[in-house]
Amino acid sequence: MSRIGKLPVPIPEGVKCDLQGKTLTVTGPKGTLQRTFHPEVIINIEDKQIIVQRPSDKREHKALHGLTRVLINNMVIGVTRGYQKTLLIEGVGYRASLQGKNLNLTLGFSHPVSVEPPPGITFAVDNPQTIKVIGIDKEMVGQISANIRALREPEPYKGKGIRYDYERIRRKESKAGGK
Repeated sequence: MSRIGKLPVPIPEGVKCDLQGKTLTVTGPKGTLQRTFHPEVIINIEDKQIIVQRPSDKREHKALHGLTRVLINNMVIGVTRGYQKTLLIEGVGYRASLQGKNLNLTLGFSHPVSVEPPPGITFAVDNPQTIKVIGIDKEMVGQISANIRALREPEPYKGKGIRYDYERIRRKESKAGGK
């Protein structure tokens, strides 16, 4: 039995779950999320809990069991607390600013880079070197954060670029001048 898959997902107060076939809709104080799951996974809502079961012990079903449970749990957490990723900008002249909802980045290119948030995502800029990506969908928050980081990945010599707040950049020595 999957250690993760066998755990029931608790439904907190103020969260409403609706299961139509294999499509689960979770509504909470921060918004609504909807997702369609694999047709072979069994999902039941009982006593303020969502229980995920698998039809057999095949390898594919074992993998889907834990995955489905984690995706449902992420939906419940997203509509109650939401998700947030923090990005740090390092480098002389590198900065971020908000223009309406759009994020404007000056990253050493010949032009500023503008990032438009998709529906459900908001940006917050605490200071010119800190960006927060906020939303209720964990996958989308992570993807948008990765897209912003990819605009100017941190380089190992001076550490210039965009990195996650928890990320540590392994620094290299500068290249020694040869003959």
